[in-house]
Amino acid sequence: MNSSLSTQNDDGIKAIMLEIQNQLRSRTSDSTKIGPQTNITRDLGLDSLAIMDFIFDLEDSFDISIPMERIAEVQTISDLAQAIAILQKEAA
Repeated sequence: MNSSLSTQNDDGIKAIMLEIQNQLRSRTSDSTKIGPQTNITRDLGLDSLAIMDFIFDLEDSFDISIPMERIAEVQTISDLAQAIAILQKEAA
């Protein structure tokens, strides 16, 4: 893979992860640690309604639609960022 393309992908993933973290901060306590390996359901204490609200907000932020089967495959913040990046490429 071209190194500049790899850097662009890394920068894109970092930007996506930053947006995810920012959105989660408003939904969790200040003491909650949010990082790439944070498990969205287990570590953040969000109920199913809060998770769906979070997903809807991400869809609006990134102007994408996240299919339910994709959501079911996601466990960590990193997984979610990768899924969003793929959906953005597919939508382009």
